[in-house]
Amino acid sequence: MTDAPRPSYEQARDELAEVVRRLEAGGLTLEESLNLWERGEKLAEICEEWLEGARARLAAAMAEPRPDGADGPGAAPF
Repeated sequence: MTDAPRPSYEQARDELAEVVRRLEAGGLTLEESLNLWERGEKLAEICEEWLEGARARLAAAMAEPRPDGADGPGAAPF
């Protein structure tokens, strides 16, 4: 594992899109394709981690009582 900083969601998403574009374009050696596939898998995992974190934060925000007493399906968390 590398000590490189974890990319933001947007950085990982954009790089993943580029990996897919390169794989779909073809013309790569088997080794290049495998390396790109592995990088894509890692980037997809990073994106999923970011999304899960965002879901957890949203759920926590929605579970907090509102200062104005608003509650229920129509109440926005912010």
